[in-house]
Amino acid sequence: MPYAIGIDLGGTHIKYGLVDREGNILYESIRRTRHPDTFLMESIHDTVREVRQKAGDRKIEGIGLGVPGILDGHRVIGCGGNLPELEDLAPGPMLAISFGGKVVVENDANLMGLAEARWGSARNAKHVVFLTIGTGVGGALILDGKLYGGYRNRGTELGHIHVAGGNRPCTCGAVGCLEAQASVPALVEEYKGLLPHAGESIDGKMIVMRYLEGQPAAVTAMNRHFNYMASGIASLINIFSPQKLIIGGGISEAGDFYVESIREKALALAMKETSEYTAIEAASLGNKAGFLGAAALVFEDEKK
Repeated sequence: MPYAIGIDLGGTHIKYGLVDREGNILYESIRRTRHPDTFLMESIHDTVREVRQKAGDRKIEGIGLGVPGILDGHRVIGCGGNLPELEDLAPGPMLAISFGGKVVVENDANLMGLAEARWGSARNAKHVVFLTIGTGVGGALILDGKLYGGYRNRGTELGHIHVAGGNRPCTCGAVGCLEAQASVPALVEEYKGLLPHAGESIDGKMIVMRYLEGQPAAVTAMNRHFNYMASGIASLINIFSPQKLIIGGGISEAGDFYVESIREKALALAMKETSEYTAIEAASLGNKAGFLGAAALVFEDEKK
């Protein structure tokens, strides 16, 4: 049974594991992305060495790496805000020189979506839209069973579609993007605007807890969040008519009410014809999705 090394490179932590072709995890761990006096690529190399050691004599098919940026050929771009050390580097060829064999690199949100399509909530679906809601809003498209990234992999920035009623400035330079309106920081900002003396320690989890307790400001903020999410999702359904629309990210694990509320509102906005065969569901792989998707990409590439 061949295995792949999957690595999910985040701004704070690297999540990684050794995964087989069926999505079973033989070994997994996590480490901090940055260490004093250690370059980013050295941390990635150390990660690969650790997993190779754990693999022993098992056959390793290749290395998959998920990065918070855009892949233009081998170069990583658009990640200056998260990992400026990675900007304009070509980590795939660098890893291939060090370790040999197959190395594939892709955007982290794309890989989360791929993992859900292969081994998670969208298993066996060929047409999938994936959204992850956190500090930002990322997404992935699986069209006819394959990841789709647009020309030169510059597209599928699903967090940057405009949503109805959106007027917040976005980090991308536009106004009213799904990310600017429905990310967790946007939810916190919304709540603090309704309750100016809420305090600095407010986070998404606290707002969800207060929402479930029926606190008026939290209910209003969450309902606005649901409306923005529903507006963006309805547009994505009308365009792509996916079999599955999967919602991931930490806040999606708050409880069944979260996806149920978005589902109800989104399906009320989407065209009946485009949404007839679409199921809106929560992601199931949690924070393992990134490195699982990186491993899945190794096996995807194997089939080409």
